[in-house]
Amino acid sequence: MSNPSLSHVDENGRVSMVDTSSKPIVHRVAVAEGFFVAASSTLDQLMDGQMPKGDALATARIAGIQAAKDCDRLIPLCHGLPLDQVVVEFERMAPDQVRIRSSVTVVARTGVEMEALTAVSVAALTLYDMTKAVDTSLKIEGIQLVSKKKTSV
Repeated sequence: MSNPSLSHVDENGRVSMVDTSSKPIVHRVAVAEGFFVAASSTLDQLMDGQMPKGDALATARIAGIQAAKDCDRLIPLCHGLPLDQVVVEFERMAPDQVRIRSSVTVVARTGVEMEALTAVSVAALTLYDMTKAVDTSLKIEGIQLVSKKKTSV
């Protein structure tokens, strides 16, 4: 059952931003992940920094960080948050698969799940853009929230 105090719909049925002013300020961390799938030879080039368009992993890392910082501009009802840290990491999980993982930290009244998910999504899209010239079998899969936690400050 949804919490009416956190509804994105006002008393007139209009979409609105949630009022978080009465929520306590706490330390929050959200982790998200997704998978970039490509031919093994493509991922060999990717992991070695040998893509024709340049260092795709470095570019995707910066794109993911920037996307987390701009989440409130991309998703209309997200709150603008003073993010304390955004980490975007890549790990080859199989010959044809790279895991993209993002961890986002903030001290605020609302969580950073959307920022972590946005970081992974934009990092994956950047990898797609940086590798599409050499591989037509690219896929982005399994973007999901892995964990979220909050602790008192």
